[in-house]
Amino acid sequence: MNSNRRSQCEKVLTHLRTYRSMTAIDAERMHIHRLSGRIYDLRHEGHDIETKMEVKKNEEGATVSFARYVLHE
Repeated sequence: MNSNRRSQCEKVLTHLRTYRSMTAIDAERMHIHRLSGRIYDLRHEGHDIETKMEVKKNEEGATVSFARYVLHE
């Protein structure tokens, strides 16, 4: 795993440990553009991360679905 990927995994894991969950919007704020890839890496390291699909209305009123990743420790 290259150093940038490792650094992103560490940021994601820190966020999950602090806030217990994370979405792609949270990751974008941290300049992480492939959250699902980092979740994949963390799962292969043995972390128990659940994917919960959520549905909400966006600012324009359209229904959108997105993944929320939840860390279980």
